[in-house]
Amino acid sequence: MTKPVPNSGVMDIAAYVPGKSKAPAGVKLHKLSANETPLGPSPAAKAAFAALAERLEDYPDGSASNLRAAIAKAHGINADNILCGNGSDELLGLLAQTYLRPGDEAIYTEHGFLVYRIGILAAGAAPVVAPETDKTADVDAILACVTDKTKIVFLANPNNPTGTYVPMSEVRRLHESLPANVLLVLDAAYAEYVRRNDYESGIELVAGNSNVVMTRTFSKIHGLAALRVGWMFAPAEICDAIDRVRGPFNVNAAALAAAEAAIADRSMVDKAISHNDEWLVWVTEQIEALGLTVTPSVGNFILIHFPQEAGRTAAEADDFLTSRGYVLRRVAGYGLPDAMRMTIGTEEACKGTVATLKEFLNG
Repeated sequence: MTKPVPNSGVMDIAAYVPGKSKAPAGVKLHKLSANETPLGPSPAAKAAFAALAERLEDYPDGSASNLRAAIAKAHGINADNILCGNGSDELLGLLAQTYLRPGDEAIYTEHGFLVYRIGILAAGAAPVVAPETDKTADVDAILACVTDKTKIVFLANPNNPTGTYVPMSEVRRLHESLPANVLLVLDAAYAEYVRRNDYESGIELVAGNSNVVMTRTFSKIHGLAALRVGWMFAPAEICDAIDRVRGPFNVNAAALAAAEAAIADRSMVDKAISHNDEWLVWVTEQIEALGLTVTPSVGNFILIHFPQEAGRTAAEADDFLTSRGYVLRRVAGYGLPDAMRMTIGTEEACKGTVATLKEFLNG
């Protein structure tokens, strides 16, 4: 008997598993597993969201015109080259759907965001994994993977879950070395947190070329993860292509209104940056003082490495922390079985996690 069969590649996908979000009953939860901002969204965004309760019968603006104008103003770019999505995840998937087909290849790096692999396989193409150096994307390794079948290179910069980044000089070298028909997708979800003089999100590279796209999100520093809003800056031809395949109302009205208010509230962004600048350094130093290795991070999270030693492993640390309400993210699915990712949370959460890790390591 015949039956419906999924497209090639679909059953090779390991479904994305979000970080844990629960603590044992009666234990206060400190959720540090999803890179959410501890400060929450802008009060203006909350107000804009609440105001939509009076107009739930209306469809949202399918072109996201007001939000695109607000993004364009904030970043000094052309609104016609902006497209909004249901989180940047949707846009990454649409790029794969639009520019990949069976027989094609797409490259991402060894510890890159798992959504890239999902999008590549869903399009029927072959994922190619470029090795990293010191948990950092390696341009030469990426270029060594390029063949005449390569159609997309996905580069998370900074990368999740490692927190590492590639200087803009290296990103430019990567782009200059790619064939003109290969699309370079720069996923800059954590760009606002980076404090390095040699880093750029990719806006100028997109503006001057026909085969570069930058994706961004409102889920991280803007605190709107629940609403799922992302955007991409891309050449007009790519925006036109993606616009033809996206859903006609892919971003809901409340999300559009909240995102428009959030991006206009620069003071809230500055508060989030200042908080992260202080506690990223503090947490890194404190955890290293416990004898654990931390991969240097430029994002709002750190990658903590544990020894392969009974009583001190990442899995055991995870159980111990969770039992006390500190929920971090195991990253074994990213090829990092001996590591955990910790979001920079509130002062209470940061200090509590360090103290609980110390208790765990001291037995």
